[in-house]
Amino acid sequence: MSETEDGPPVRRRLDAYAARRASARGGEPAALPGGRSEGARRFVVQKHAASSLHYDFRIAWQGALLSWAVTKGPSRDPAERRLAVRTEDHPLAYAEFEGTIPEGDYGAGTVMLWDEGTWTPRGDVAEGLAAGEIKMTLEGHRMRGDWVLIRMAEEEDRENWLLIKERDNFTDNPDTLTEESTTSVRSGRSMEEIAAGAPPKGGPKRREGAAPAFRAPQLATLVEAAPEGDDWWHETKFDGYRALVALGAEGATLYSRSGQDWTERFAALEGAFDALACDTALIDGEVTAAESGAESGARSAFSALQTALSEGGALIFHAFDLLSRDGEDLTDAPLRDRRAALEALFAHVPGAGGPVRLTPVTVGQGPAAHAAACAAGTEGIVSKRIDAPYRGTRTKAWLKVKCAHQREFVVGGYAPSDKAGRPFASLLLGAYRDGALVYRGRVGTGFSDDDLERLAARFRPRKTSPFDEVPQDVRRDARWITPELVAEVRFTEITHEGHLRHPSFLGLRADKPAEAVQDETPQAPPGMDEREIAGVTVTHATRELFPDAGCTKADVARHYARVGPRMAPLVARHPLSLVRCPEGIGADCFYQKHARKGVPEALGRVEIAEKGGERATYITADDTGALVAAAQFGAVEVHIWNARTDRLERPDRMVLDLDPGPGVDWAAVVRAARDIRGHLDALGLDCGALVTGGKGIHVWMALRRISGWDRVKRFAETFARTLAAREPERFTATASKSEREGRIFIDWLRNERGATAIAPYALRARAGAPVAVPVTWEELADLEGANTFQMADMEARLAQECPYAAQRARLQSIGKEALARLDAWAEGA
Repeated sequence: MSETEDGPPVRRRLDAYAARRASARGGEPAALPGGRSEGARRFVVQKHAASSLHYDFRIAWQGALLSWAVTKGPSRDPAERRLAVRTEDHPLAYAEFEGTIPEGDYGAGTVMLWDEGTWTPRGDVAEGLAAGEIKMTLEGHRMRGDWVLIRMAEEEDRENWLLIKERDNFTDNPDTLTEESTTSVRSGRSMEEIAAGAPPKGGPKRREGAAPAFRAPQLATLVEAAPEGDDWWHETKFDGYRALVALGAEGATLYSRSGQDWTERFAALEGAFDALACDTALIDGEVTAAESGAESGARSAFSALQTALSEGGALIFHAFDLLSRDGEDLTDAPLRDRRAALEALFAHVPGAGGPVRLTPVTVGQGPAAHAAACAAGTEGIVSKRIDAPYRGTRTKAWLKVKCAHQREFVVGGYAPSDKAGRPFASLLLGAYRDGALVYRGRVGTGFSDDDLERLAARFRPRKTSPFDEVPQDVRRDARWITPELVAEVRFTEITHEGHLRHPSFLGLRADKPAEAVQDETPQAPPGMDEREIAGVTVTHATRELFPDAGCTKADVARHYARVGPRMAPLVARHPLSLVRCPEGIGADCFYQKHARKGVPEALGRVEIAEKGGERATYITADDTGALVAAAQFGAVEVHIWNARTDRLERPDRMVLDLDPGPGVDWAAVVRAARDIRGHLDALGLDCGALVTGGKGIHVWMALRRISGWDRVKRFAETFARTLAAREPERFTATASKSEREGRIFIDWLRNERGATAIAPYALRARAGAPVAVPVTWEELADLEGANTFQMADMEARLAQECPYAAQRARLQSIGKEALARLDAWAEGA
């Protein structure tokens, strides 16, 4: 691990550990960084019978284990303040150690894995270490809930802290935690049995069989109401990632819904399935991150999961079905039998607070189960027939019933519309907290024409903002009104920044005065305007870059972190241009292609000779971290050259950009793209499609890198001009605006050296946060526009196969034969 702003390198942190074990005779792990994923938020407590009995409390942070020796062990009684002496950092691999340190070695004695699980810091860890207060939430077998470490006055020879349980549902007074818990959570052995070398108890044997292959998961059908009757049972609908876990001799492999191997992405779950009682298994479930402070993990938000994955937070796998066990296919068995087999897997899994959990079920009482789930703030429920087999498709044996989050907000202003006849673009919303109107975002959808007129007629203008604070990019164009209207709004969630996500207007409330609308949104803790996403520190994270969609700079960074594993291989080693919008898409946006001062180090550099012979340094983005760094730099859009840096004079693709002029509808653009595909097919060339996120379609093909820029450009220009000459009422090959009225401009200039085109999966700096997305020819006709896909749609889109990657493998040649066929076609032969 390299030097960071938050602490020294791991190897230097482990120097003290290594020095004290320089003459050790074995047993303890070596002082090596890594082991489990550096980002995994793991904690462990090891009962240690050294010269005096104590409990070593360790938390994983930046590639090593921060360690304290708790002399009397942890207590669940908040009145008990247990002395915790800070000791040297230990390697991550130490969290696996249980055994006896030989006599004569440092710390000689028996070590038991007394507790383990995951931890979530409540605040910045580096700042907490410096200030002497580390607050955390633990999800272990024995230690659960909120805890705090507080440093006492420093002594010369040691650093004393106090380990204290904070008050929550996991406190216990009087506390008997250490008296009752005397065996290992991993092996079930006592200290005496560990010292004697007795084998682990009860747990499954080492797995030997081959892990089952991935199978398509069963999907639920969306319905309006939960079914009734005892032949249905109901589970929480988690707002996370669907995942299948295959267990076998090689360990656990975690698959996404579409069959992609996401084991590394879910690295925080490494080792979590070891205790399940099976040789091989294929388990269906959902991966979530529990909301901070949540007690059961049932309340989870997708944004929390995104943060956990990018920042190394704790993950939970909720198991709800079993497809096979020890070579037996269970998919034809009824759900009730599969559930019984799944429960048997958990025979040796202690407690309910670990990273792998059985999903609770409610038998019958569907409407009541749904109401309870909604009241608890979950996404909804999934109802399943208890007698149904498992089928890898969408069926009506599984039904999903969602909850709608809705609340009243005070209207304190509006954003004007640039569309003729529309009185406003969106309403500015807030709620009162301590007498101040707190801004909670905008709502720009859900209005009928009558709503627009009726609302506008009730606006009473005022000169000053009624809100306590408003983001600068919102304030710039806002029109303020007297805060007396109360709007009912549906939304998916409230972001960490306190703004509504995906809000939709439902109507005005006439039964509630504005002053009675109190803010129920938790206030963000200090430092929330900074995030770490995919290893990149994102500053001004709460700044709204897409005001109409409520999307912040952090959302843009998370988008590129989400699409990065798919997008980065497609754009890597291509010189690129960024469209930067530091203050949001409504402010000044500009292109940047050169690596000038201030460009993040994570972005690559390449020297390129420009037209005049001068050499300039261009930018590349070769991995997910680089894409997120570009977002931190204020980039919204990413445009790429049609060539890679290793053979810059040989294009690797050709793009025909279909750009509709005024008066051309979407159906005409789709028809044009399909016709062009037909012409290229007649020329022996295979092409793909990409909707740009704006108004047009890119018809493109992957090229063998044998032809230079002039040849590729000549092909594109000849093709475009020929079509324009044949069908002048439909097409033009001239960029002039006067030529484009009612026609589609076939932009062949994208194929010049140095020209760029929007990259696949890149955002566009347009209203609604649309995304440029590759599509299949079959689905193109069903799309509603080139801006159909938005940031919020990407998770579902990424679960499908990538049409761009498939097309990229079908390399085409533009050689002499292709040009000869083109010339013959152009001449009408």
